[in-house]
Amino acid sequence: MKITVDKNVLELTPESAQETSSLDLLWRIVIDCFGNNKKIVPMGQYVPGHDTLARFHIEDVKGGKTTYSKEKTAPADNTYYCATCNKYMKVKAGDPLPMCCGREMETID
Repeated sequence: MKITVDKNVLELTPESAQETSSLDLLWRIVIDCFGNNKKIVPMGQYVPGHDTLARFHIEDVKGGKTTYSKEKTAPADNTYYCATCNKYMKVKAGDPLPMCCGREMETID
């Protein structure tokens, strides 16, 4: 994917069929014909030269379904979040660990 930034304009140019379909999906999620377009905001960190992934959250789009681990429990009361969809939830010590978007949710330090 070719990414071009010109002042306040971001351009994404797909360079493969898979990237074209991903950009099409992103466009359909973010753009609303009735004017209720969604914002894309940065999530976590991106360190140039160190990180290979920049993650963004699409506001007002629900994340994945929360399920719970059958094997693991929370060692202490804590707040957990999904690094994929940015969902947050409080979990008490001894409760099953929450899972979202296909993986275990992480604790917030």
